[in-house]
Amino acid sequence: MSSYRVDLCGLNTSKLPLLKDDEKRELFIKASKGDKEAREELIFCNLRLVLSIIHKFSGKSEDIDDLFQIGCIGLIKAIDNFDTTQDVKFSTYAVPMITGEVKRYLRDNSAIRVSRSLKDVAYKAIYTREKMIKQGNAEPAMSEIAQEIGVDISDVVIAMEAVQSPVSLYDPVFNDGGDTLYLMDQISDKKNLEENWIENLSLREATKALPEREKEIIRMRFYDGRTQMEVAKELGISQAQVSRLEKNALKTMKNFLVS
Repeated sequence: MSSYRVDLCGLNTSKLPLLKDDEKRELFIKASKGDKEAREELIFCNLRLVLSIIHKFSGKSEDIDDLFQIGCIGLIKAIDNFDTTQDVKFSTYAVPMITGEVKRYLRDNSAIRVSRSLKDVAYKAIYTREKMIKQGNAEPAMSEIAQEIGVDISDVVIAMEAVQSPVSLYDPVFNDGGDTLYLMDQISDKKNLEENWIENLSLREATKALPEREKEIIRMRFYDGRTQMEVAKELGISQAQVSRLEKNALKTMKNFLVS
């Protein structure tokens, strides 16, 4: 750690002093009573903690001095909000607060940036949608939301998409008895229908060996492009059962095709 340092306004942080527990306690008591010098000393003597945290983010493209400044903001917030009456070490309280401040900075300054105006439109749309649902107990159309906030519908759509976080198709959304439902299982496939691929893979012959229920599930899932939840609802069984029957059917078909 001594070889890793930041020069902040001419200050070599590798030579910062360390406070003992009783010294910290006394300074916190003074700072809580409005002693500015005690507060400044707490900040100064805990800069090493900031340095140790931003070291974990050193692989990022952001300037290390910028990260140090952001970390110091988190440190100041931690000092101003720390409750000395609780049986908690200051470092235990401060670390997540400093880390959170740095993460927010990195998130807001990522390569994919959303303009403030787009964020404002998105937040207005989200608030308006929730308000309209409470008032009418129904999901409002995007055009209704756009009209309510006085913005063109295309701008609302773009703004809502801009603030959405990307997700993986393999993100789990439900688990029942060990059979996990993934996001991709909830997406209908309207392109890869029967006429596009059944002839090339000889699947029609493979499905003949299946029991009627498994055959129906395969038809609905891969020929009609239905989701597991849609299939389960129509057949009157659980999604977990659909998942198990689908796996068994695909295994049988695979054995048929490779035999």
